[in-house]
Amino acid sequence: MNEKELLAAGLGELRERDGDMGELFGSRGEDLLFLLDSYIQEIERFNPAYGLVGEKDRRELVIKHILDSLAPLGIICRLLKKTSKPPETGRAGSPVAAKELSRRIADAGSGAGLPGIPLAISLPACRFTLIERMGRRAGFLRNTLAVLGITNADVEEGEIERAEPGIFNLITLRAFRPSEPAVLRELFRLLAPGGFLAAYKGRRDKISQELGAVNSQQASWEILPCPVPFLDEERHLVIIRPS
Repeated sequence: MNEKELLAAGLGELRERDGDMGELFGSRGEDLLFLLDSYIQEIERFNPAYGLVGEKDRRELVIKHILDSLAPLGIICRLLKKTSKPPETGRAGSPVAAKELSRRIADAGSGAGLPGIPLAISLPACRFTLIERMGRRAGFLRNTLAVLGITNADVEEGEIERAEPGIFNLITLRAFRPSEPAVLRELFRLLAPGGFLAAYKGRRDKISQELGAVNSQQASWEILPCPVPFLDEERHLVIIRPS
């Protein structure tokens, strides 16, 4: 199968694995595929100059980045439904339709927009802030949002310390290590009441070593298996909450 068929098959596997996925995607299958494929093309166009991802092969890009970003979508949505919608602040984010799942999500250290952009494409009722300190990558993110016509996300250029506090139901972390106490404090500062962090991780034994440095009085966590279609490697989602 070609890479677009691979992406479609991967999304289909996620739907079958998690009943909530069908409800989320509904009749948006073709639009979702089109936007994700367009996003892949933007990464490929700018990757030689910006070094956005390590993979040069489109098949690996689909599996190790796009499907990897979307693998925990069902888990994330179930957890978000238990949170309260944060108050409107009038700062970051574009207005979205008032839907049941409408929440605010930040992607810390967004880089190429992973997992923030695939999640924003899949969850149009949520408002996303892509936090990226490197100017060139922040520029790539802005350009990509404009090219793809994504209106439920914006870019916060700078360190996480500059982001508005107390407004996010969820902060995703993929290429960002949250285990240092000072970093955790800054991330927790950005969360709305009841909010949580979702860290994309690999092997469970390495996760346990990393989290061993976290003081249990500062944070509690849960490690959830999160297999990625067509990827023969361990993947987990770590849910971290302030204690």
